[in-house]
Amino acid sequence: MKPEAPDFSPLAGVYARARPRYPDELFAWLADRAPERELAWDCATGSGQAAVGLAARFARVVATDVSAEQIRHAAPHPRVEYRVAPAERPGLAPGSADLVTVAAALHWLDPAPFFAAVRRALRPGGLFAAWSYHAGTLEPPLAEVFSRFYWRRIRPYFAPGAELVDDGYRSIAIPGEPVPAPAFRIEVEWTLAQALDYVASWSAVASYRQARGEDPVPELAAELAPIWGDAGRALVVRMPLFLRVHRL
Repeated sequence: MKPEAPDFSPLAGVYARARPRYPDELFAWLADRAPERELAWDCATGSGQAAVGLAARFARVVATDVSAEQIRHAAPHPRVEYRVAPAERPGLAPGSADLVTVAAALHWLDPAPFFAAVRRALRPGGLFAAWSYHAGTLEPPLAEVFSRFYWRRIRPYFAPGAELVDDGYRSIAIPGEPVPAPAFRIEVEWTLAQALDYVASWSAVASYRQARGEDPVPELAAELAPIWGDAGRALVVRMPLFLRVHRL
């Protein structure tokens, strides 16, 4: 049994506002390799960052999350059906999904019951894809500051499961045949306030505040301010994704 994942419900508002969306090239690549483009299941959807991207490529997307508050803040889309449901019980007909995705959340799921649900949901030849970014890994000019903040300040306050992100999901046993994938990255334009909003959406920052009675974000803001110069200007922020894709 996997350790209990953090409750993201109290962070749902800032999560919906601050978490970046994923590149369209990723969804195009996945859709090109799915057996059909009828149904995609986005598990642990959060506020729907991946679900909305999938909806541009699939006729229907079912997006599930165990948190009703996260679903309440999810981005609406006419082809996305949001459901409050655990990962192991999405309520899909057997063999109905062409693609199952988990974005920035596989490390919080209990693998045995979840992958059993994936096997039930996917049609033969269906595709499973899991990806994430790493909180401490950004491209320059933010690389050094975020790496130091993550490893020296915040890392101990992440719940068990974060080590799987540190490992790039390489240690997770995924059923099916691996499909080699190209490199993708997130690219966003953020003001300094938006970058700090993103940091505030980390579960470990909330845990740090609770455990220590202080907020670590202002100190990070002071380190980032010279990089931005004008705090109101938009700076291009790039985050590499790691991706594992298997065909079942």
